[in-house]
Amino acid sequence: MSFDERYGAILSRDPRFDGQFVTAVRSTGIYCRPSCPARTPKAANVSFFATSAAAHEAGYRACKRCLPEAAPGSPEWNLRGDTTARAMRLIADGVIEREGVPGLARRLGYSPRHLTRLLTAELGAGPLALSRAHRAHTARMLLVGTDLPVADVAFSAGFTSIRQFNDTVREVFGMTPLELRARRRGPAAAVAPGEIDLALPYRGPLDASGLFDWMAARAVTGVETATAHSFARTIRLDGGPAWFELRRGEDGLVHLRARLTQLSDLPSLVARARRLFDLDADPLAIDDALARHPELASCVRRLPGIRVAGAADPHEMLIRAMVGQQITVVAARTALQALSDALGEDVALGAGETRLFPTMAAIAERGHEVLRGPAARIRAITGAAAALADGSLTVTPGDDAADQRAALLAMPGIGPWTADYVRMRVLGDTDVFLPGDVAVRSGAAALGLPADPRLLEEWSRRAAPWRSYLTAHLWRSAPPRPSRRVPVAGSSSVSAPQQTHPPTSVTPDPATGTVKEQS
Repeated sequence: MSFDERYGAILSRDPRFDGQFVTAVRSTGIYCRPSCPARTPKAANVSFFATSAAAHEAGYRACKRCLPEAAPGSPEWNLRGDTTARAMRLIADGVIEREGVPGLARRLGYSPRHLTRLLTAELGAGPLALSRAHRAHTARMLLVGTDLPVADVAFSAGFTSIRQFNDTVREVFGMTPLELRARRRGPAAAVAPGEIDLALPYRGPLDASGLFDWMAARAVTGVETATAHSFARTIRLDGGPAWFELRRGEDGLVHLRARLTQLSDLPSLVARARRLFDLDADPLAIDDALARHPELASCVRRLPGIRVAGAADPHEMLIRAMVGQQITVVAARTALQALSDALGEDVALGAGETRLFPTMAAIAERGHEVLRGPAARIRAITGAAAALADGSLTVTPGDDAADQRAALLAMPGIGPWTADYVRMRVLGDTDVFLPGDVAVRSGAAALGLPADPRLLEEWSRRAAPWRSYLTAHLWRSAPPRPSRRVPVAGSSSVSAPQQTHPPTSVTPDPATGTVKEQS
C-alpha cells in the first residue's frame, strides 16, 4: 500500500487494516492501529510500519487507547511465501524461544547475520525484536484476559526472567504489568484451576459453524471432540501434552481454553489455534474478490467469512491426508480411530479427550499392524511416518511451498492432490486449487462452472490469489451424494461426507467421476 492509501485507511478508521500495519506519530511518540478512535494526526507527523516491532525499534510505544498489540495478525504472511513470510510464521510458532535466531536461520537456509539484515530491511526489525514483540503481545493477552500471577504470565509469554518481562512491558506499553492489567474491562473469565481462557481477535465475518462442522466430520474420538459451537483436542507440544478448546461465545468472540504441561508452550499453542481456524484471514477482501464473479456471488452471500481449516500438527495432517486417500471420510475416520486406539498415548488433560494422536515413530514401527488396505498404501503411510520421525522429511508452517511440495512428491504414495492439500492446510497457502477433486468438480457444476478438471483449473486462475477459499466454497456447494460406497476420487466436504480422497495412482474420469487406473 502507498502512503496515501494507508493514510486514507486511518482517516476512515477502517478496522479491516488492523494488524496489517501500524501508524506511528512523531509528535507524540505513540503508534496506533489504523482504527484508533483518537484524533487523526497530520500526514506530516505520520510514519507507517509493517510491524509493531519496527515501531518499537524506532522508539515508539503502543497506544493505551487502541492497544495495537490486540489486533489480529496480518494476513500477508499467508499470502506471501517468501523468506520474510516464512520467518514470521515460524516466529509466531515460538521457534526463536526454542532454538534461538541460529535455529530460525537454519530452518530458512540463511546465516543468522544475513537473516537479520534481510528482516530489518524488509520489516524494520530483526528476528529478536520481532520475537520480543510477539512475547509482549502474548503477555498483554494474559494480563488482561486471565488472573494468572504476574510471574506465571512472564514465563507463559516466553520471557526468561521477570526483569526482562517488566522492562519489555514498560517499554512497549508505557505501563507496568499491573497497570496494564488494571485497564482491562470487567473481570477475567472464570476457569477451572490450571486452565487458561483467552479471547482471540479476528477479522469478521467468521463462518464459525462451517469450521465446527468440518471438524465434527473428521473428529477422532478420544483425541478430538466437536460440537456445533466448539472444538477441543489434545496435542503434543515441546513441553509435554496439552489440551485446548476453541469455541464461539455469546459475545461473538473466539475463546481459547487450554491446559498445558508447561506454560511456556502457550505462545506456540495460540499460533496453532489461530492457524487451525484461519483467524488471520481478511474475509472482506476475500469475499469481495470472489463475489466479483457472477458464478460465485450467491455462495459468497450465503457463506460470508468462509475459512480454510488449518492444521494443529503438521505431521499428523500429512498422515491424515494419506490415510484418507480413495476412501470416504467416515472410513478415514474409522481408520484413524483404530490407529489412535492402538498406538495413541493416554493423557488426563481434557474432559472427553483422553488420548494423544500417535507419534510418527509409533506409526512407523507398528502402523502396519493396525492399518488395513493395500500393502503398498500401508508401506507409504508408515514410510512417511518414519521419514518424519527421523527428520529426513520435514513438514512445518515455515516451509518453502515449492520445496515442501517437491519433498512430498518424492515420497512413495504421495501424489499432487495430497501434496497440495497439505500445503493448503499446513502452510495456510491462500492460492491452492484442487481441480481433480470430485467434490470440487461437483460443487463447480452446481454453480455453473466447468466440471472438466483442465477447464476448471483454467477458470480458477481468475480467483487468484484466493483459490483456497474458492476450493472451500466449491466443497460446500457440492450436492450430497448417496450413502452407498462409490469408487470415486476426490476430497470430501462437510456437505458431502461420502466423497473420497483421491489416490496417487488413479485418475478420475471427468464425465462420470469413476476411477481409471493410470497406464
